[in-house]
Order: sequence, then structure tokens, then C-alpha cells
Amino acid sequence: MIRVDLNCDVGESFGAWTLGSDNDVLPFVSSVNIACGFHAGDPAVMRRTVLAALAHGVAIGAHPGLPDLVGFGRRELSVTASDVYDMVTYQIGALVAIATVAGARVMHVKPHGALYNMAAARPELADAIARAVRDVNPALALFGLSGSALITSGNANGLCTVSEVFADRTYMPDGTLVSRSRRDALVPHVAIAVERAVAMVTTGTVAAIDGTAVAVVADSICIHGDGPDAAQIAERLHAGLRAAGIHIAAPVHT
Repeated sequence: MIRVDLNCDVGESFGAWTLGSDNDVLPFVSSVNIACGFHAGDPAVMRRTVLAALAHGVAIGAHPGLPDLVGFGRRELSVTASDVYDMVTYQIGALVAIATVAGARVMHVKPHGALYNMAAARPELADAIARAVRDVNPALALFGLSGSALITSGNANGLCTVSEVFADRTYMPDGTLVSRSRRDALVPHVAIAVERAVAMVTTGTVAAIDGTAVAVVADSICIHGDGPDAAQIAERLHAGLRAAGIHIAAPVHT
């Protein structure tokens, strides 16, 4: 049986500001990535999100980002590999503490936004993230863009890696994501996103913006929880994958 993880970025509210429809998304995903306070989230939101994920039986992961609440972690900052190592270590530790108190276990780490994209292309940053994950807990899995430096560094550091694809984002011919600054960065219709997701899992390819076929490894499919249609996308992706005979489950690792 073909299987794939369906993950979503959650816990991205902050203080009096509410973002996302986490409770509506949780029934349809198999793992979640919880913001750790740098790009979004706060201690109370983290605790509530951990408890909600625990109630739905989904795998819990840390979602560390750049220290940029105003820009939601989607702006590139000038950071060194040492900076990245420290901030990722700090954020994983925060979520691990909250999860432990709640009786839950953190299973994976997935960088957020600009940090994710920077690490996909810059081996020194990818290595800093992988070392931070390994040094906190080598049993944690590391999520990264399929074919990216993050996957390479994770493997080199002895981690279980999970290659991620995006149903709602468009791809460049080199396998990177189209920048969000462009109008064609997002897939325009849910039906197309579902079709692309099924194809990535079953054929190992995705059509780039120029029509070329890009090879991908689809261990996990991401849903962006901050989108207005996140719950609808999650539900339809879940249904579409199951209709195609694909089993939805969190990644298997130690």
C-alpha cells in the first residue's frame, strides 16, 4: 500500500491575534508542525495546540522559524550558521518542555518559512539545523524540501529525514518553490492541488511552471494552516488521496 503523511503548520496565533483554523484541520492530517514563538505562537498557544494534537492522535513536530513576528518569518534575515543552530535548539527545547508536561512527545522538526527556504539552498544553514536537531534528540525526524540541502544534511547527521512536497505551491524547474513574491506562487484551485498531490505520491513527479517534470520524493504533503481555505484543502486532499488508494499516516521512524 502506498502511504504518505499529510502535515499542517499550526499554532500560529499569538496573544490576541488568531490565525488559522487548527481545530478544523486536525481531523484530516496525520502530523502537525507547531510554531515555537519566534515567527508565531506563544507559550499558551503552544500548550493548547499540543493538547489539541494529542486529542486528535496526530504526530507533533516543532516548527522553528526566524525571530520575525512582524514578517511571520517569511522575510530572509542575515543570520549565521551559529545563529541558526542556537535559535533552532532553543525553539525545539521550548516545545519539548510543553509537550512533556502535557504527556505528549515531539516526533519531528520542520523549519518554517524563510528559514526553510534558506536552508534548502544553503548547506551551512541546513547543517546547522540538522546538528541542532541531532544534538537535542537524534531520534527526531527532520522534514525538508524534497531534493534540498536540508535532506542531504539530515542524512549526513544520521537523522531520519522526511522529504516534503507542497500541493498548494508551484515549483521552479530546479525543484525549488516559486517565490511568494510572484503571482503564480500558489496553485489557484483546490481541485488542481489535489490532482498534483496524488501525482506526486504515485508518479514521483510534479509539473514545474514551465511544464517540465520535476522529480520529487513525497514522504509528506504540506498544508499551510494560515490560509483561509486550509480546512477545505485538508479535507479534500484527505479524500482525494484516500480515493486514489493512498494511506495517510505519520512517518514511521524510531
